[in-house]
Amino acid sequence: MKLTDFLAGVLTGVAAGIVVSETIDRVNQNVSADSVLNTIKDAFKNEGPIDGSWIVMKTEPFKNNVITMDVYRGGISRIKEGELEQFEFAADAKTGTVVELIKA
Repeated sequence: MKLTDFLAGVLTGVAAGIVVSETIDRVNQNVSADSVLNTIKDAFKNEGPIDGSWIVMKTEPFKNNVITMDVYRGGISRIKEGELEQFEFAADAKTGTVVELIKA
């Protein structure tokens, strides 16, 4: 096998990988879970420090009356006036908008 044939094969594989990656990114229009969590944490930090946070990286279906969407589930904990407060949230995977916030 010639070196030029080998390099042509490698370059073809890399190009195909890039095309497939771009196609997958276009199909999956969800906001990243990390981005959603950081936005929610920033909102909570406006009221004071937070102690912990978590988010499930995989979306799940969410239904609120007649509206159905994929959401990320997560939570935030903080100490406020000496008491532990915990919140659980559901955020729309496409926009990052919080659609449910429950004080646990």
